Amino acid sequence: MSESGVDETVGRPDGAARPEPLAVDRRPGPAVVAHRGASGELPEHTVAAYELALAQGADGLECDIRLTKDLQFVCVHDRTIDRTSSGSGVVSELTLDELREHDFGSWHPHGASAQVLTLAELLTLTLDWERPVRLFIETKHPVRFGGLVEQKLLAELHRFGVAAPPSADHSRAAVISFSAASLWRIRRHAPLLPTVLLGDTARFLGGSAARVVGATGTGPSITTLRDHQRTVDRDAAAGRVTYCWTVDERPDAELCADLGVRWVATNFPARLGGWFADLA
Repeated sequence: MSESGVDETVGRPDGAARPEPLAVDRRPGPAVVAHRGASGELPEHTVAAYELALAQGADGLECDIRLTKDLQFVCVHDRTIDRTSSGSGVVSELTLDELREHDFGSWHPHGASAQVLTLAELLTLTLDWERPVRLFIETKHPVRFGGLVEQKLLAELHRFGVAAPPSADHSRAAVISFSAASLWRIRRHAPLLPTVLLGDTARFLGGSAARVVGATGTGPSITTLRDHQRTVDRDAAAGRVTYCWTVDERPDAELCADLGVRWVATNFPARLGGWFADLA
């Protein structure tokens, strides 16, 4: 049992994940991605938030990863831990043991004490869940470690047996990023792994960057999608899926469903899933 409460001994890592097709890749309608877990209800990037999202029926989980001083991946969005923990400091200047000295849950009004979550712990939780779920892993750039981020991420995904899925339908992991260079490095060494190029400006919507790096999807913000609705059809024509973030209001959910967005990230997975069920 890890310090974050996830049992890492249940068949992970063993280099031989047993992939099953994700049901969401074989049915119509948007799939729900829990943005940093059920982060609208519980502290982001904690086991509790991810377990709640899974219990609520999320089709996918999303996380941000950063390397610690001793080169361990932790799930933290910000460059520092000031906002989401009892401590302070830059993630890349602290070791994993130093990060574990701080409380990453009690800052939230509905949170309880929690240690920093590692990527290995979240992969274990995802892969050992009772049904197939996809983990969307966001790399953060620019960072001091540069391309070492992707090198170590691929090594971790290989360690868990999810870096080379037999097909996109079977993939239990995807790498997403605002950095085209990050996705290029991933696609170069793991061509079967789904990748999503994120963007929140109109210039991103032409698709040239996604085409050059070979991204299998593009990820406009909901604000961008409202103003540029044809991007979903352009993605489909190019053989790419659309991943939209972050959708917490019903009109936006209805828009995503009407346009045919494939994956929709939200802070409230139960609520979004209910809206999509109403629209089916």
